[in-house]
Amino acid sequence: MTVEPRASQLLRPETGDLGRRRLLGWSLRTSFGALLAAVVYPVVRFLNPPEEKAAATDEADAGGVSDPEFLEKGYRIVRFGSEPVIVLRISDTEFHAFSAVCTHLACIVEYDRARRQIACNCHNGQFDVQGQVVGGPPPRPLTRFAVHLVAPPGSAPRVIVSRA
Repeated sequence: MTVEPRASQLLRPETGDLGRRRLLGWSLRTSFGALLAAVVYPVVRFLNPPEEKAAATDEADAGGVSDPEFLEKGYRIVRFGSEPVIVLRISDTEFHAFSAVCTHLACIVEYDRARRQIACNCHNGQFDVQGQVVGGPPPRPLTRFAVHLVAPPGSAPRVIVSRA
């Protein structure tokens, strides 16, 4: 008469032998934990993004007053730290600068020289040359920047943009 071992004896926890069932259970729990971490981590990072450091820029050079882009299109978009700024050439000595980000849904604006308006092509937002809303859905005017014409000795004046 042979005695077959019981299932509890096959696992032998006292010898440190994992056995198939314990190994399978451990691998399933570990896999589930890794899957949970792979799903939860991106969701947490999306809901709590890292803080973006503000640029330490005080001013930006938009080019010379006779820059071909100013003469051809009447405007130029320059980087002010991490923010785009639109610089308008109103006349030979008058320039205006505003944030190039529309206040409606953060699209980049352009200048329509023929109509003398800043236009957002995403949802037909319209601003005058003072940055005030004249049509469309934008809720508030564009943020204004200060513009200075600086003439280095012996060269043409340059357009310098700074915070207003």
